[in-house]
Amino acid sequence: MSDARLSALPTPCLLVDEARMNRNIDRLSRHAASLGVRLRPHLKTTKSVDAARHVLAGGNGPATVSTLAEAEVFAEAGIADILYAVGISPDKLDRVVALHRAGCRLIVLLDSVAQAEAVAAASRACGIAIPAMIEIDSDGHRSGLTADDPALIDVGRTLDAGGAELCGVLCHAGESYGAVGRAAQAVCAEQERRAVVDASDRLRGAGLPCPVVSVGSTPTAHAAKDLTGVTEMRAGVYVFFDLVMAGIDVCDVDDIALSVLTTVIGHQTTRGWTICDAGWMAMSRDRGTASQRVDQGYGIVCDAAGKVIPGLIVIQANQEHGVIAPRSGFDGGTPDLPLGTKLRILPNHACATAAQHGHYHVIPAKRDAPLATWPRFGGW
Repeated sequence: MSDARLSALPTPCLLVDEARMNRNIDRLSRHAASLGVRLRPHLKTTKSVDAARHVLAGGNGPATVSTLAEAEVFAEAGIADILYAVGISPDKLDRVVALHRAGCRLIVLLDSVAQAEAVAAASRACGIAIPAMIEIDSDGHRSGLTADDPALIDVGRTLDAGGAELCGVLCHAGESYGAVGRAAQAVCAEQERRAVVDASDRLRGAGLPCPVVSVGSTPTAHAAKDLTGVTEMRAGVYVFFDLVMAGIDVCDVDDIALSVLTTVIGHQTTRGWTICDAGWMAMSRDRGTASQRVDQGYGIVCDAAGKVIPGLIVIQANQEHGVIAPRSGFDGGTPDLPLGTKLRILPNHACATAAQHGHYHVIPAKRDAPLATWPRFGGW
């Protein structure tokens, strides 16, 4: 990648390395296939129709989203099989119904009888059996019912008898993001699998349908060794990866496909600081590596070609200023970075950093192709 093509871009801006992204997508697709499950990618990280075309094997789903705004944009683009993987509230059901009437099969998520009653009532009112999945809790991370909770059958019966469609169970092993190494993540993956399989067995034993058994987090998706009883896998940040994922050994730093292009705007020589124009408005305030073995500050510094500069991180971020300096304990030399030098910063959390920007500048996989621009969106 020549510096000339990047030099014309205004900074700070968001870059995607298409070759790395495609490699990441292919890696998980192959793994899902080897385990005999379908992949339902989570599009919350990219929030981009152009990126979704790369991520979705068939182009129109299945897909996972985290907001109804995502569902609406992707449905408008022709993606017709979408799971809204955040607990549904009654006030959002009119938008769910509108998506169904527009031709999108939108599956909702819930973990209580009250939610099930609301979905069932909306189904009867609109004449559409709204598909719903029951969230299962495998690790106490956040939401969901445990597989042995008596409410599981009550929720299932409320949906099944009330006019909605009970289409399965879903688990997200959120605690896997704190599991370091493939072996520890494989334990989380088996715990996740066991929870949803047990829940599906209980529902079927009560005479209720459970055709879909869904698991997914980026760490467990990559570490899973056996998904017997599971029908689908979900993951999202794997498309780009980030320093949090590298910090728990899900990927290598060289797999990270997302970066922020920045320009050197000044120096504090006596402090050993280089100032750049990527502050927290460009990088986000996410400090997800702070609790890991290696604290990466606000991001690792690379040269304009994407090669990591040993020892350099963004140690401080103000609104529009980033402070670059050697990490604590680094005793190697650092390069001269004159005013105007272009650098790339690898982010802690791809979702949070991408959310700060309105589009991606895509470095094409084909070496001589021009840069592409992919719009991205936000909102709820």
